[in-house]
Amino acid sequence: MKITADLNKVLISSAVAALGLIGYFVIWWNHEIVIQKKPPQEELRSVSSLTGLPCNTTTRRPMAVMLASDPVARPLSGISQADVVVEMPVTPGPNEVTRMMAVFQCNEPPRIGSIRSARNDFIPLVAGFDAIYAHWGGESAALERLNSKVLDNVDALKYEGTTFYREQGIPRPHNGFTTLELLRDRAVALGYSNSSTFAGYGHRTGTAKRNVSTIAEIFEVPYAGPYRVRWEYDQSAKMYKRYRDGSPELDSTNGQQARAGAIVVVKTTADTIRNEYLDLRLGGQGEAILYQEGVKFNILWKKDPAQLSSMLLFFDSQGKEMFFAPGPLWIEVVVVTA
Repeated sequence: MKITADLNKVLISSAVAALGLIGYFVIWWNHEIVIQKKPPQEELRSVSSLTGLPCNTTTRRPMAVMLASDPVARPLSGISQADVVVEMPVTPGPNEVTRMMAVFQCNEPPRIGSIRSARNDFIPLVAGFDAIYAHWGGESAALERLNSKVLDNVDALKYEGTTFYREQGIPRPHNGFTTLELLRDRAVALGYSNSSTFAGYGHRTGTAKRNVSTIAEIFEVPYAGPYRVRWEYDQSAKMYKRYRDGSPELDSTNGQQARAGAIVVVKTTADTIRNEYLDLRLGGQGEAILYQEGVKFNILWKKDPAQLSSMLLFFDSQGKEMFFAPGPLWIEVVVVTA
């Protein structure tokens, strides 16, 4: 009987020890899982000073890419994924043509295009964003400044077939494309800095006050003919959706419509060069209208004309800098009579 009792004690002790080892193993295994588990992606993100949205690459230098606006080039590639887009007329008269400059920092579209020529008016804006300027050639005044190294740029006339490529089935000159990876590789090869000094814009929280006189859920930008733009506010998304010539502005890479958290319509004057190009005044200050959260605000724009790299800034009537609603920022430049 004593042997049986001793045997039972041994078996019980062994079972307890085994259970203890199993429990320790479970605790150790779960502990290891907790240690190795990555935090949610959102926790790894900072907030973009361009859009006020989460972004993993807030210190990366922006890339400013010139895009076509012509009907034959639509839908554009990458337009819905730009952090900032600046649009302005580049030719005078009733047949005015607009061009766009898309600024990329946070998103990575699979391709960008159709890429078009550099224009003199965009150079101060590129410098203000501390961006690298990507373009396909340019008008003579712009190329003269860029070739004098007034700012870092990547020209497709020099790097076609490597950094830039043409797609079959699209008529020239609207078939030029690139990717951000190709542009960044070229920028590294050219010795350009990849870090950004752009201070960025402030972004608001909460909701703007609304009254009958300030509600602007639909508005138009009065560009000519097929370049006319309409923005419509989507309350559920808290974003404006963009239309051109009556159709949604779609992105060929993802089929999504271009949207904006804030749109600034910048009013300025322009001179005509050889009856062919517009030379817009984008230094100094002038009137502007800000649209965000379905509301419009009469504001002022300012840019130091003596400092190329100065930011394009926006202020209310009391001189306080405007904060933007989170989302892509679109700047629509329109020419008014002096």
